[in-house]
Amino acid sequence: MENRFKNSILNKNNFSITWELIPGRGAREKSQETAIAAAEKAAKGGKLNALTITDNPGGNPAMLADYLGQEILKLGIEPLIHFTCKDKNRNQLESQLYALDRAGIRNLLAMTGDYPKTGFGGRPKPVFDLDSTHLLRLITKMNEGLEVKVPKGSAFHQPSDFFAGAVVSPFKALEAEQMSQYYKLKKKVASGAQFIVTQVGYDARKFHEVLQFIKLHDLKVPLIGNIFILSFGTAKLMARNELPGCVVTDKLVAELDKERTAPDKGLEARLLRAAKMYAFMKGMGFAGVHVGGHNTKYEEVEYIIDKGEELAPNWHDLIQEFDYPMPDGFYYFRKDEGTGLNSEIPVERDNLPIEAPVGFQFWSMWQMHKLAFTPDVGLFKTMQRIYTKKHPKRYALEHFVKAVIYDCKDCGDCALLDLAYLCPMSQCPKYLRNGQCGGSYKGWCEVYPNERQCIYVRVFARLKKYREEEQLDSYHIPPANWNLFQTSSWYNYYLGRDHSALTLGITPPQTKG
Repeated sequence: MENRFKNSILNKNNFSITWELIPGRGAREKSQETAIAAAEKAAKGGKLNALTITDNPGGNPAMLADYLGQEILKLGIEPLIHFTCKDKNRNQLESQLYALDRAGIRNLLAMTGDYPKTGFGGRPKPVFDLDSTHLLRLITKMNEGLEVKVPKGSAFHQPSDFFAGAVVSPFKALEAEQMSQYYKLKKKVASGAQFIVTQVGYDARKFHEVLQFIKLHDLKVPLIGNIFILSFGTAKLMARNELPGCVVTDKLVAELDKERTAPDKGLEARLLRAAKMYAFMKGMGFAGVHVGGHNTKYEEVEYIIDKGEELAPNWHDLIQEFDYPMPDGFYYFRKDEGTGLNSEIPVERDNLPIEAPVGFQFWSMWQMHKLAFTPDVGLFKTMQRIYTKKHPKRYALEHFVKAVIYDCKDCGDCALLDLAYLCPMSQCPKYLRNGQCGGSYKGWCEVYPNERQCIYVRVFARLKKYREEEQLDSYHIPPANWNLFQTSSWYNYYLGRDHSALTLGITPPQTKG
């Protein structure tokens, strides 16, 4: 069966348009009926290529996007399911993918997801067993025909036909945040992302930046721009970072405050702003747009499309209206003063200040690892011989040292070596091993704003001090192997049992040669 959404994105002569629906909490409440009624109008209108359906947005429970997706598919329009890792372990994610494949739902937006906030009896336990790069790799393997181990070898499932995308935020204030986003973007594409959607923001230069970054690094994925129809109330929440990942500056909030004094409370101005974003994104070369906004009506989406098409030929004239930089914010490219956008020349980053403290601990751990943990160097072979005689669960000294220094959680599959000797299992609430989530703001962790720096800001600072930041872009870290939980990570490292074995080629002494 033809996938009209996929075709609309991959056809360079087309401009793909999707509209976001939020099913909300409940099964037969007003929000679900409203979503279905909106989907019916969209299917009849014929101007949209897909309807996107959120997955427990904001970390709050809602009706499963899969079910609403099936209802939408019956109406004759493609669903694009938001598919997140926050509430499900890897087995449940795989099971859900089987169900979606069976139901004929093929379009997915793979995301790590917002940190869970509310649930029955209090805040739920976050899962985050996989991150978005792992999820994309699983989907890619399923499209190839997933290999599954069976008693007599391997079995291969029938290939699925998922069209999976991912998200990136170009709207970060710090160099460390932005570069972590872009390094992870490259990992997402390498893991199988077939299209990319931007996060919510309003800085035209930043939209242009991510488009240029993709071209510069020859990533060969279509880019979808996010248009959120912004009300004053929502803008205030975003400006206070109460909707993680969405960036609104004080300047824009002040403009919305003035607009809401109009008789229509600013509705016309909001829709016109969205239409202008449509126009400049089409002019820049985006493959399409994703339209969202609370309580948006289908007729309003049609207005944005029609007005956006009208304005698109003169899109350059609109750029100055979307000058909303974050104060002292980082840009990857130098500014083109003529257009107000970006030149093709990246900024010189070597002389930019390091954005987190780098103390003696990092240097000392770096030296210790050079001495004892670098394969075939220093004490490595001696330590390897010692650990061949140890038991994987006898690790009191190691546990004490790492618990004191890193608040070690004894995962047994240590990523300290990969992340500048900072532990993602204890210092990232989402346990992310392949890069930053989209929720950080001005360097602060999404879950602990103004209290704890994002671990990837600290990782980047440590690596940049020694000109090693490209390490974050050099290889993919697999998900934690829970077979190793509460065993000695040193034992697992020296004997080639953890993820470092594949990366560094570590094998036990008795199997070498």
